[in-house]
Amino acid sequence: MDTINPDLNKRYTYADYLTWMDDVRRELYNGFIKLMTPAPSRRHQELSTNLVSIYWNFLHNKQCKIYHAPSDVRFPKNTKSIEDNQVYTVLQPDLYVVCDLSKLDDRGCLGAPDLIIEIISPKNSQRDTKDKFEIYQEHGVREYWIVSPNDETVTVFVLDDKGKFQFKGMYAGDDKIPVNIFNGDLIIDLLEVFV
Repeated sequence: MDTINPDLNKRYTYADYLTWMDDVRRELYNGFIKLMTPAPSRRHQELSTNLVSIYWNFLHNKQCKIYHAPSDVRFPKNTKSIEDNQVYTVLQPDLYVVCDLSKLDDRGCLGAPDLIIEIISPKNSQRDTKDKFEIYQEHGVREYWIVSPNDETVTVFVLDDKGKFQFKGMYAGDDKIPVNIFNGDLIIDLLEVFV
């Protein structure tokens, strides 16, 4: 295997992913490489920082933790197969919240976070609204937010007891969004996000 230029048509594992010692940002979708844009836009970074700040302030001294990209989230097909060479899906969500801290290690998160937030751009909108949506649903992410900087909207999905995402709403303007995984104890004011 060429560790500098892996073949985009070949299937890889997280063990392979760890050998790629270059500056190219990649994710693995069921073993297949998806290249990421080199750096997000300034607006993307502003929104990410605003959301991290809000969540961090709420979660300070609580059980759950917030993390932001770049940070690997590994999605094993089955929770018993946690060896690096058995993990085929590795994503870097823009933000994620984990309440089961046993899923965390020095390399990121192993298993589904409780909440994931993706901030879309024109170049990655299909990945976030379709590809990642399906992966997050399949692996049991409890809540998924899709943030659109251009429209200044947030679309929220919550996993039901059948393992399917249900649309909770699209929020904009001065809307306030209750964070479902916290049973409404945290409410995000969009005026603090889209500043």
